[in-house]
Amino acid sequence: MLCETRGLCEIMNMNDFGKVFLVGAGPGDPGLITVRGLELVRTADVIVHDQLGAPAFLAMAKPGAELIDAGKRSGDHTLPQNDINSLLVVRAKAGKLVVRLKGGDPLVFGRGGEEMDELHRAGIPFEVVPGVTSAIAGPAYAGIPITHRSCTPALAIVTGHEADGKGASNIPWSSLAGIGTVVFLMGVKTLASIARHLIEAGKPAETPVAVIERATSPLQRTVTGILSDIDSKAREAGIKPPALIVVGDVVRYREQLAWFEKRPLFGRTIVVTRARAQASDLSAALRARGADVIECPTIQIEPLSPNPEFDAFIENHKEYNDLVFTSVNGVDGFVSGLVERGRDLRVLAGKRIVCIGPATADAFRTRGIMPDAIPETYVAESLLPLFERRIPGRVAVLRAEQAREMLPDALRKIGYSVDVIPLYRTIYGKPDTTILVDALRSGRVDAVTFTSSSTVERFLEALDGTGIGPGSIPGVAIGPVTAETCRERGVKLVGMSGEHTIPGLVSKLDELLSNKTDEGGLR
Repeated sequence: MLCETRGLCEIMNMNDFGKVFLVGAGPGDPGLITVRGLELVRTADVIVHDQLGAPAFLAMAKPGAELIDAGKRSGDHTLPQNDINSLLVVRAKAGKLVVRLKGGDPLVFGRGGEEMDELHRAGIPFEVVPGVTSAIAGPAYAGIPITHRSCTPALAIVTGHEADGKGASNIPWSSLAGIGTVVFLMGVKTLASIARHLIEAGKPAETPVAVIERATSPLQRTVTGILSDIDSKAREAGIKPPALIVVGDVVRYREQLAWFEKRPLFGRTIVVTRARAQASDLSAALRARGADVIECPTIQIEPLSPNPEFDAFIENHKEYNDLVFTSVNGVDGFVSGLVERGRDLRVLAGKRIVCIGPATADAFRTRGIMPDAIPETYVAESLLPLFERRIPGRVAVLRAEQAREMLPDALRKIGYSVDVIPLYRTIYGKPDTTILVDALRSGRVDAVTFTSSSTVERFLEALDGTGIGPGSIPGVAIGPVTAETCRERGVKLVGMSGEHTIPGLVSKLDELLSNKTDEGGLR
C-alpha cells in the first residue's frame, strides 16, 4: 500500500521506522491543498490533524487510517504541542506513514519547525509538503492583491499574538510602519493593540485595513476600515477567529476586485446526501459556485455477490433483444460483473441498449458504446413509447436490487417477456451527523439535495432521535419520483430540477438560491 503513490516507496529507512510528512492543508478551501498533500492524505496510516482545513480531507483517508484530532483551535488545544511532538515520534517508530495535517503552511506560524526539531532528535525521517498560507490566499479571495506596483515593493507577514501589550513585544513596529503591506495572522483579539502600535510607530491613522474572517471558505466575511476605526468596525460586525488582518493601500482595490463573494451560491449551505463515491461531482459543482457543502452520505452502493440472476443472464444473453439500464450504478455494476466473470462488452452485440438519463448513457459512451435510445424525460415511464412501436421480445432490466416495478409490469402488459436483473443494492451509510445537526438546528441549511427516494428515506433515518422533523428540512429533489417521496415523508419540498440530472439539480439550486432573500423558506 505504501508504494502506490509517487515517492512513497522510499519512506522506510534501514531501522524500519516509518516517516512523518508535515503537510499544509491550505487555508480552508479544499481545492487549495497541493497534489502531493492530497496524495499523502489518501495514503497515510495515521493523520494527526488541526481543525483548520482538515474536515474536508478526512473523508478521503484510506479505510482503517487512524485519525487524531490535535485541536489547535484558538485558545483551546486538544493536545499540547509537546504531546503532539511525542505522538508523531511514537507512531513513526511503529513503522507508520504519518501525516501531520496543518492548516495553511506548516512553517508559517504553524510550529512545524518545532515538530521537525523533535523528529530530527529522535532520528525519524520526515518531509515537509508546503501549503498555501492564508496570508496569501485570504487577501486574494477578498479581492485584495497584497502586492501591487502602485502601492508597495514590500510585504510583511506577522503573528498577531505578540501584539497584546502584555510584556515586551518582539514585533519591530517601527520597521513595519514603513512597509507597504502588512498581514497579521491570529490577531483579531489584539486588533486594537495592533492598530495602536502601528499608529504610534508612524503609520498614518487613515491607512486602509481589512479584516477577513474564515478566509477562502463559503463563510468568509470581510470588514474594511482604517487604522483608527477598524477595531470598532470589526467588533460591530462580530468578527471572530480565525481571521487575518491586511494593512495597506492595497485594501483599496477590494471594492472593484472582490470576486469570491460574487459567486451565485456564496454563503449558502447545501447538504449532499449521495453515496460518498458519487458525491464528489455534485459537491465540487456546488463549491465552485461558492456554497458551503455538508456531505451526509446516507447510502452506500454495494455490488451483489454472489449474483445468480446475473450469472443466468450471461449464460442466456443471446436471447435478449433489449437491455434497459436505469442508472450509472447499473452500468458500472454490469461492466464490473462482466470482468469478474471473464467476459467483456461483446455480450452487447446485436442488442438495443436503452438508457434512462444522459449520465447513464455517458457511462456507456466513455466505454466506447453508443446507446441506442434515451427517452426525452428521465423516468422509467418515459420508456414505454420506445417499446410500444416494436414487436415484443425479451427484455432485461438491469438495475438496483430494490426499485419500482412500474416499468417491468408495464412492459409485460404490452406483451414483452421481462427479466429483472439486480446488479447492486443500496444500504444505509450511517453518516456522522454532528455538523449536519448543528447546521439544521441553527437554521443555516438552505437546501438538502435528494437524488433518489432512498436518499430521502435514509436521510430521515439518520436524523431519527435528533428532534429535527421532516417539515423543517428544505428539500430539493432531482426528479418527480424523489419529489413524491419527499412529500409522502413530510419533507418541506422547495424545488425539483427540471432536467432530472446532476447538472439540472445544480441549475435548480442556482435558480432558488442565487441573489435571493427570505422567501419560500429559503434564506
